[in-house]
Formats: sequence, C-alpha cells, structure tokens
Amino acid sequence: MTIPRFVRLYPPATPPDGLAYWLLFRGAELLMPADGPPALLEGSASAPAAVGADESFLLGALDGRALLVGVLPEDAPIPEDLRALGLRAVLAQADAELGVLAGYAAELLHWSRTSRFCPACAGPLSPLDGWGRSCQACGHSLYPPVSPAAIVLIHDGGDRVLLASKPGWGKRYSLVAGFVEPGETLEECVAREVREEVGVEVTEIGYVGSQPWPFPHQLMVGFTARYAGGEIAIDARELADAAWFARDALPELPPPFSIARQIIEMWRGGSQ
Repeated sequence: MTIPRFVRLYPPATPPDGLAYWLLFRGAELLMPADGPPALLEGSASAPAAVGADESFLLGALDGRALLVGVLPEDAPIPEDLRALGLRAVLAQADAELGVLAGYAAELLHWSRTSRFCPACAGPLSPLDGWGRSCQACGHSLYPPVSPAAIVLIHDGGDRVLLASKPGWGKRYSLVAGFVEPGETLEECVAREVREEVGVEVTEIGYVGSQPWPFPHQLMVGFTARYAGGEIAIDARELADAAWFARDALPELPPPFSIARQIIEMWRGGSQ
C-alpha cells in the first residue's frame, strides 16, 4: 500500500508544534524561493521563516509535517530571498505535487475571501464542520464550491483534430470546453458545448481524466469525441476561430500543465 505524502486536514484541526511547510500568498501571488524552481517554504508551525503572516490556516500534513497557508498584505515587502509568482506561473514551473497543493490552497483562500456573508439573508457566516459555513440568522449553510466543466478533444477518426481559439489568445488554440448545466450529464454537456460553440455533432464520447482548475474553483473533466457531421460555425460570443489541424501541423497550444494540452499530447502520440 502506498501512503500518500499529503493528507488533508479540516477545521478545527490544529497544527502540531515544530517545523512546518508554508504556502504564502501576497494578494493573488505566491512567495517562492528567489533561486531555483518554485518550492514550499519552511518555518515553524507558528510562523514561516523570515516572514510574518497576518492570517493563516492549516491545509494538511505533508510527510507528517504541518502544511499551512499564510496571507500577507498586498503591499507587504518581499524578502530578498523570495520572489512573487502568480498561480499560473507556479503551475507552469513547479512539479505536479506543488501545483496541486498551491491550487488547493488558492481555492480555499478564494472561498475564505468570498464567503463571509450569507447569500440568502446577508447575515454574517460562522464556521460549520470542516470548511463549511453557516448563517446563525437563517440557518443557511454552504461549503466550498466545485464547478464541473467538460473539455473535449474532437477528432475525425484519422489525423485531424478540431481546435478553437478565444478572443485575446492570439495564435493559441485549445479544446472546446464549457460548464455543466443543472440536470445534465457530463456526456450531454460535451455534445451540447460542441454543438453550441463550433456547430458540429460528435459521437463516441469517452472519458480521459480530470484536473482541478483553481481559477477560481473548476474541475475540468476531459473527454475525446469523434466528429459525426456538420460544418464549423463558431459562436462569436465565445470564440474567435475554430479549425481542423493535422496531427503533424498543430498550432500554438495551451501550457503543458493544463489538461487540454495533456489530452492533445495523448492524441498526438496515438494513445487516444
């Protein structure tokens, strides 16, 4: 049996005394070592090394050591041995484990910042079990949201793939994607989003994998699907272009850490 390095912990758990790992946020950025690739900071369970956080919370335990999230003022000075990186830059440069931890922390931090008042009556929220919160005035309770979205690679059964580009992306193309609607399966979402965004029909919808996407709280669920008919007709409110590309002549693609790129690379390599 493989024991996971990281174990999630939930309020009201408290960190043990001693050395701890830290993820420090300064506004929307993370503080990382100035030299080398992104890495967790080390310090005591009460304070990260060389930096004082205004607020903090326990994320879990990594190799038995507490992993905490600290929040600094946006105008806090950056120590000389650290640098500030946006979350996308951390995901692009860090290893997979750190990327997952940073994304998880960012989602909980977003939740903390945006769930202070009840959406039903506007009363203040109090801690519930785990990460949940409840309203003492009306009894409404809520938990950190996860918004599922389907993302799909459309192929023609041969060496062509249909990719789309959004306004502002320049020459970059990616997969068709969209949020799952109430009362809809993931497969129904795939077919609907493809039809609405690029105007074609698909069949042979197959699951590939999933990826948390902390911008701010999506779960991207990846699929492949085979083209079944129709001419490309883009939804100009969503897309700037969509076109067929040959396997050996693909355009600029999404970054490697994204599930979109991973699915494209699997298809390009012939495993999908």
